[in-house]
Amino acid sequence: MIENESGEDYLEAILRLSAEGKDVHSVEVARELGVSKPAVTKAMRLLTQKGYVAFVDKHIHLTARGKEYAAEVYEKHRLLQEFLMRLGVSEKNADTDACRMEHLISDETYGAIRKFMGSDKAEER
Repeated sequence: MIENESGEDYLEAILRLSAEGKDVHSVEVARELGVSKPAVTKAMRLLTQKGYVAFVDKHIHLTARGKEYAAEVYEKHRLLQEFLMRLGVSEKNADTDACRMEHLISDETYGAIRKFMGSDKAEER
């Protein structure tokens, strides 16, 4: 488990960037999150120590553990964004708010939203 929101945001950004089929570098992560390259370097050091990321030839890769964690965070983000959009929130605001909410809501609330949205994985985590 990551103790802070930014760690989850870094994993989610790496997942999205790697899904585009390209090698991920610190500069792309910095651009994606709107942070400095030194901030990315510091975060990658911590995420490497925790076993979520690895470097291969200066490319950032999610470990199996990192992929699993990032996928869970991203799934939560997407479901919350879809939920907010169904309520009439604009896509841009829904995306921004989902990013905030994904770190704050309880497992019970998230489970209830999943069930309400008809997610096939509505069980509580």
